[in-house]
Amino acid sequence: MDDDRPDALWDMERKLRRRGFEVVAGADEAGRGACAGPLVAAACVLPAGRRGRVPELADSKLLTAAARERVYAEVVDRALAWSVVVIDVEDLDARGMHVTNIEALRRAVCALNPGPDYVLTDGFPVPGLARPTLAVWKGDRVAACVAAASVLAKVTRDRIMLELHRQWPEYDFAGHKGYITDVHTAALERHGPCPQHRMRFVNVRSARDAHAARAVQVTTASGMVDDGAMSPSSSPSPSPVAGELR
Repeated sequence: MDDDRPDALWDMERKLRRRGFEVVAGADEAGRGACAGPLVAAACVLPAGRRGRVPELADSKLLTAAARERVYAEVVDRALAWSVVVIDVEDLDARGMHVTNIEALRRAVCALNPGPDYVLTDGFPVPGLARPTLAVWKGDRVAACVAAASVLAKVTRDRIMLELHRQWPEYDFAGHKGYITDVHTAALERHGPCPQHRMRFVNVRSARDAHAARAVQVTTASGMVDDGAMSPSSSPSPSPVAGELR
């Protein structure tokens, strides 16, 4: 039985169920604005009633890291269906962010079992789904299933970024998660990009080019030979030998 308590986060799904859409899915992504690391999309169907009332559930960006982990565990335990899709950096650079973002959201929704009767997405329309779909502005703040998807995507991506931090600690991926910050910018300028940086971002390409230029300068400088010391005009005259007539 549906829970009719007034609560804005669950209101949209409740209204859709009253119109006959029993299985309502939410979809969201994490990492779209980062200049390093993968894009992660997630989709989720929460059950109606009290079981769908996930404690602490909110837009993932409004939760602390510890709270996100708690909500993640609750969502995984309570959801009727959920899925996560990870798009790596090579694919993002090859095909572009918008194309891969929409495809990742579509794949996440299509992986749900049971499949949804209605899909709510965060901000972006997702064409190609064989069911009614609505793109909701700031959907992760107004629809529980979208908020749940945002937590699934964010926690999954943060865990990946922690693994990348272990491989490339000089960039502090554990701190900024691949987003553009002063610390990240300074690391890019100092070390140049690593294989997990997205070359479609202007700041990454600029850091790559600047780092390559410095490497060329260092190589050129180390290969230079000062021929002046060998020129006859600068060579010292030999000292006279004992007994030599002058």
